[in-house]
Amino acid sequence: MLQVDEIIDKYYSNNEPLRHILVTHSRSVAKKALAVARQHPELGADERFVEEAAMLHDIGIFLTDAPGIQCFGREPYICHGLLGGELLLREGLPRHARVAERHTGTGLTIATIRRQQLPLPERDFSPETIEEQIICYTDKFFSKTHLDREKTPDQVLRSLERFGEEGIERMRAWIERFS
Repeated sequence: MLQVDEIIDKYYSNNEPLRHILVTHSRSVAKKALAVARQHPELGADERFVEEAAMLHDIGIFLTDAPGIQCFGREPYICHGLLGGELLLREGLPRHARVAERHTGTGLTIATIRRQQLPLPERDFSPETIEEQIICYTDKFFSKTHLDREKTPDQVLRSLERFGEEGIERMRAWIERFS
C-alpha cells in the first residue's frame, strides 16, 4: 500500500502547523469519501485509492500564498490543485495527480478559466472518474479554516456561488447521487 504519510512528510516536515491543517482536513475528506463509496457499492469506486487520493488531494497547498492557513508560497491558491498534481506526477502517481488537479470548486472548465481569467492552463479540470467525483464532492464539506466543522449541503452550495451556476448544478447532482 502507498505510504501516504511518507509523501506528506516529504513536503510538510518543516511546517507543522500547515501539516496539521492538511492532515486534519484530508482525513475528514477521506472519511466522508470512504463513507460515500461504501454506501454506493454500485458505483464500483476503488476504496483504497479513494482513501489515498483524498489524503493527497491538497498536497500542493504549501506552494501557494494563503497565510490564513499557514501557506507561504508564491503561487495563487487557485493553483494548488495543479501544483499538487505536478508533485504527485513526480512521485509516480498519475491517478492521484488527476484527483489533485480536478478537485477545485466542482472542477474547472476551460470556459470558467477563461471567463474568470484564472492563472491556470486553458484545459478542462473537471472530475471524470467516480473516484475523482467523490473526492471533489466530499472536499467541499470541509474547509481548512474551520477544521472541526462539516458544512451542510446548503452551506456547500452557497460556497460555490463564486464558481458560477455550472458548479452549483454539478454539486446539486452529486448531492442527489451521493447522499
